[in-house]
Amino acid sequence: MGIIGMGGFAAAHHRASLQLEKEGASRLICSCDPHLSSFSEVMRRWKFAERGVRVFTDYIAMLDACGERLDMVVIPTPIQFHAVMHAECVKRGIPVYLEKPPTLVESELERMIETDLKQAKRTQVGFNFVVEPARLALKRRILAGDFGRLLRVGYRGFAARSSAYFRRNNWAGRIRVGEQPVLDSCMGNAMAHHVHNTLLWAGDRDVFSWSSIASVRAEVYRANPIETADVFFVSADTPSGVKLDLAITHACREGEKYHEEIIWCEEAVIRYFIYDCYTIEWKDGRRERIPLPKDYVLPLNYRFFQNYLRGKFDRPATLLEDCRPFVRLYNLAFVSSGGIGEIDPAFCTFFGGEGERYTAVNDIRGVAQRFLDTGLLPSSQGAPWAVAPVTTAYPGDVLSMELLTGGPP
Repeated sequence: MGIIGMGGFAAAHHRASLQLEKEGASRLICSCDPHLSSFSEVMRRWKFAERGVRVFTDYIAMLDACGERLDMVVIPTPIQFHAVMHAECVKRGIPVYLEKPPTLVESELERMIETDLKQAKRTQVGFNFVVEPARLALKRRILAGDFGRLLRVGYRGFAARSSAYFRRNNWAGRIRVGEQPVLDSCMGNAMAHHVHNTLLWAGDRDVFSWSSIASVRAEVYRANPIETADVFFVSADTPSGVKLDLAITHACREGEKYHEEIIWCEEAVIRYFIYDCYTIEWKDGRRERIPLPKDYVLPLNYRFFQNYLRGKFDRPATLLEDCRPFVRLYNLAFVSSGGIGEIDPAFCTFFGGEGERYTAVNDIRGVAQRFLDTGLLPSSQGAPWAVAPVTTAYPGDVLSMELLTGGPP
């Protein structure tokens, strides 16, 4: 293995690689970072010298020096670098584990898919929770009709982020970095796993299938002083008739962290809580609670991809083309909302100090609950900070970057 990068979420990948190395599953032989001198201490902690890990300041130099020995490269770098780094690995015939999201620009995703189709071993995109055995077993039961016909899938996600979070690098909370689109946000990045999961639940072809999108109505807002959005209410229809309703925000109370995936079927409602449990509430009054493992899922993803590379599986967990519904849904949310609406600070409560300030939209939990209960978007509920969406967006609609300009610096 080789890993491009050492800072940010790349650190989690280094910890996972060390775990698999202890198990004898794989070995890290190289890594790189343009700020290599800043990582002397962590490289000692990760025992690079004892493990014989070669280090570089440039990923091209790493690929040129070690490419012939590499069975896979992990790319957990900023979103705007994914496409070019992926192309360089594919050009050398090295399979790629690519951190999510692959990109948030539809045209760039299509170019990445075209590039990847040239590869003998396809890329796995790191949407972490797809490979959970309990999730896959539950998806099989849904496909088998154990709970009756699938009607609707929802997600309620709250993950508080402070002002320091948006200052941690040069792309957090940004629409662009220079001329390069980034489109970072809670829906596109931090909670993208769960958005991708809702599409997985709705996919009706087989276990590894994701529903496409027929139409979207959404309200997208900004409460923090950032370029991008931090509040999403998204309602989508799928070709099969299954409805998707997503309420996602970073603008919530300090320390708040809550992820609930909801699956409504004719005979039961299923609520899935990562690292905790899922519950089945049957229409006849029965209730089941199935505990989930609390082990971090990244090593599980590595094992899945490595077993695919060894020929034990016939496909990676998430292919680049499997990301089309997610990227399309994300883009159409902006198109439907007519851009990003501003939430007046008068409708927010603030926690912490200036250096670590949290912005919480008043009653955001209540608005989200009513949205999932009734399907009414915030403006239809009469939320004082909300405006009606401009239009219903369809798959042929293209997101213009000009629609998203003009936000705070």
